[in-house]
Amino acid sequence: MLVCQITDLHVRLPGELSRRVVDCAVLLERCVDAILRLPQQPDVVIATGDLVDGGRVEEYEHVRRLLAPLSMPVYLIPGNRDDRAAMRSVFSDHEYLHDGTFVQYAIDDWPLRIVALDTVLPAESGGRLCTERLEWLDRTLASKPEKPTLLIMHHPPFPTFIGSKGRFGFDGSEVLAEIVARNPQIERVLCGHIHRSVTFRFAGTIASICPSTAHQTTLDLSDAVPTFMFEPPGFQLHAWKQDVGVVSHTACIGDYAGPYPFR
Repeated sequence: MLVCQITDLHVRLPGELSRRVVDCAVLLERCVDAILRLPQQPDVVIATGDLVDGGRVEEYEHVRRLLAPLSMPVYLIPGNRDDRAAMRSVFSDHEYLHDGTFVQYAIDDWPLRIVALDTVLPAESGGRLCTERLEWLDRTLASKPEKPTLLIMHHPPFPTFIGSKGRFGFDGSEVLAEIVARNPQIERVLCGHIHRSVTFRFAGTIASICPSTAHQTTLDLSDAVPTFMFEPPGFQLHAWKQDVGVVSHTACIGDYAGPYPFR
């Protein structure tokens, strides 16, 4: 099974720029084209939050148009920039989005289970997992303890040393770690939010952050106010095979010379 992860799309209305300099919609269009040109097409695409920049219905309609060329199922979760109600209204045919207050769900249609967790705290940049969300996760994972699982969320539950805790912090990571440690079927914890590729050993499994399809956060491991730069945008491919597990690859979006034979 091949899972493509995209994250932090930050799409605005046509012609509008994010941060006054980034045309995130054009960059997402290039990302979709890059996915469609892969020699092995993903079985599913997961979008791990910050689909839009302002939480407006019109922005989600634009995202939907940009994602429309993808023929495989696309599963969405919200990030801190997203509005649950607006996202649900535009993607009303995505039935998994509409169960409960939080946008969290389990997809059992594939050999690799996808469990999505909602970490959004409205009007805050950082993430949070309250008791209700954590209890839901505990029950959901316990219902299929033998099935290999991807746990997806927007905010990473581990320190990255980038930015202040108030901007990139996470409330509830200790209890989450206890739950993850009790569920060795979790192959990966897949996150977004940071706009960089980052990997961390978390509660007996591997947690990772996917680069943004748009701009990337500057690699500055301090508490300074984060900045961004135009490093190549990207996405990740997570390949799962029985008796092997998950092997993850990061792909840069853009036009580069090659491919050339090694001989």
